[in-house]
Amino acid sequence: MKMLVNVIFPIEPFNSMVRNGTAGEIIGRVIDDIKPESVYFCEQEGSRSAVMFVEVPDASAVPAIAEPWFLNFEAHCEFRIAMTPDDLQRANLTKIAEKWNHVPV
Repeated sequence: MKMLVNVIFPIEPFNSMVRNGTAGEIIGRVIDDIKPESVYFCEQEGSRSAVMFVEVPDASAVPAIAEPWFLNFEAHCEFRIAMTPDDLQRANLTKIAEKWNHVPV
């Protein structure tokens, strides 16, 4: 399954790693290990961050994605299932709605 992963880096230790020249090399190693389909760097909540799409075979793969960010950067990671339009079509929302139609709103 495809997951969207938000990684938010706290100011420290990231600033120190930028100053000592290790931030880029470690980010490269982590990305090489995780092999995301895509990764973008941006700002979130006023902090440096990364947004990645990764293919995850099952929940046991999540620690291998999160731990490098936790251990190296003390980062905050968020994981979200990401669906394509085809995935959403296969969910059969009409059938789900019929099942729960009797619930008063």
